[in-house]
Amino acid sequence: MTTSTLTQIESDLQTLQQEAEEAIATVGDLDELDKLRVSFLGKKGKLSQILRGMGKLSAEERPKVGAVANQVKEGLQGQLEGKLNELQQAKIAAQLKAETLDVTMPGVGRPLGHKHPLQSAIDRVLDIFVGLGYTVAEGPQVESDYYNFEALNTPPDHPARDMQDTFYLPGDRLLRTHTSSVQIRHMENNEPPIRIVAPGRVYRRDTVDATHSAVFHQIEILAIDKKINFGDLKGTLKAFFQELMGEDTDVLLRASYFPFTEPSAEFDVKWRGKWLEMGGCGMVDPNVLKAVGYDPEVYSGFAAGFGAERIAMVLHKLDDIRHLYNSDMRFLSQF
Repeated sequence: MTTSTLTQIESDLQTLQQEAEEAIATVGDLDELDKLRVSFLGKKGKLSQILRGMGKLSAEERPKVGAVANQVKEGLQGQLEGKLNELQQAKIAAQLKAETLDVTMPGVGRPLGHKHPLQSAIDRVLDIFVGLGYTVAEGPQVESDYYNFEALNTPPDHPARDMQDTFYLPGDRLLRTHTSSVQIRHMENNEPPIRIVAPGRVYRRDTVDATHSAVFHQIEILAIDKKINFGDLKGTLKAFFQELMGEDTDVLLRASYFPFTEPSAEFDVKWRGKWLEMGGCGMVDPNVLKAVGYDPEVYSGFAAGFGAERIAMVLHKLDDIRHLYNSDMRFLSQF
């Protein structure tokens, strides 16, 4: 074996050591560090490739090269372990920093949801009537002509149908124009005494403006029992509006006409010194009682209805019903 071969192997080992040390010093990732270990010290790594040349050395030269190779290997292993500890500590420190919880920091504010002013008004009305002994009743929004008109004493040729411009659907169906249909359905399935409050969405072919909408919400009450009279109706309305708007609230009834009540009236409410038109009411017409199988000689009752939007507009001093449907957060955030 020539001296040049021994010198070449020693030179290759020094070059390997220098190259490895530079690579280890600059590596910044645990996976990359492991790749470097395999590249330099693995079974097929660069150190193993250099040591394959030891077969060409003499017996006297091999121990010398072996000692240098072991020194290079041990040095690189030490550097790899040192770098491994350094990267692991850096990883732990970064993780701790990212997961650190500063209990003194203020919380991140998140906007909380709340009830829409219209739904809030409906819930308030229902709470009051439930407190007065009424039960909440609901019915379908797509109705038959019978429940929406005929059972309410409004036959096909009745002029009262002109009072409500209706959305008709195929198959003798329509979008209900009032929640009075709920009263009929409830009376058909229940015996007196009855006291219900019926909230719900109704539909009429109205031109949308500041006080009208083609879709709005109506709340109606119905009470059926023996010996119910017109005074009970006024007393109930007065008790309700005093609870809703204050004890100084008064109620005024004005003669009117509805096909399903007789006598009929419209009612105004005096609030903050002004009379406000709120809705319609009256004693249930005997024909309506007969339609559901009640004996009008034994039972009597009253009904009243008003718009939920009207209640919301009065309570919140709104001048345009469209504010309740525009989903404008600048408006809704006030409530």
